[in-house]
Amino acid sequence: MKWEKEIRGYEVSACFGANGCPNVAYSSQALVKDIELIFQKADIRGFLKNTVEGDLKFHHEFRVSVSDCPNACSRPQIVDIGIIGAAIPGVSDEPCTRCMACVEACREKAIVLETDQPMPLINMDLCLMCKQCILACPAGALEEKQNGFHVFLGGRLGRHPRLAMEIAGLKTHAEVLAVVKNSIAFYKKNSKNGQRFSQILSSVDQVL
Repeated sequence: MKWEKEIRGYEVSACFGANGCPNVAYSSQALVKDIELIFQKADIRGFLKNTVEGDLKFHHEFRVSVSDCPNACSRPQIVDIGIIGAAIPGVSDEPCTRCMACVEACREKAIVLETDQPMPLINMDLCLMCKQCILACPAGALEEKQNGFHVFLGGRLGRHPRLAMEIAGLKTHAEVLAVVKNSIAFYKKNSKNGQRFSQILSSVDQVL
């Protein structure tokens, strides 16, 4: 197949956050570069050539997709490893001016500011950690308490589509790289004849 010459064995894609997108919650620009280096060293193409019967095709590639915010323009929920940047909001020491900008900015209605409360209340069960409330607040009454990445494993499209499973907790740059390395090792140990990562992933615990 002429396609085989173009197949690298993996694909690392990212959203347009690095180009000035106003929705960035936490930048993944440095993370994408480090993930690319990990895959270059892993030689996934060589692994596939040794384990796949016949020609390599694009659906054999191991796919990673990274987004800088919960809008997830790069569709991280339907690839082998999906990553979404996030920022946890919280109340700062600055007084709230009660302008309601944070309430209006939150699409999930996770922020409430009642007349008898001095500061906004954030419902973290509804919050998507998109940072828009922080950016909207002119007084600095809301601030970023923590940032990091949501990580999803085992998504795919095709004949039997499946949404990726989220690993609990917000991950640091280093923790995401560790998940990527462990996922590749798990994949190379268990994949036979081009089986996708999602097909062999029976539980997140086996990867972590």
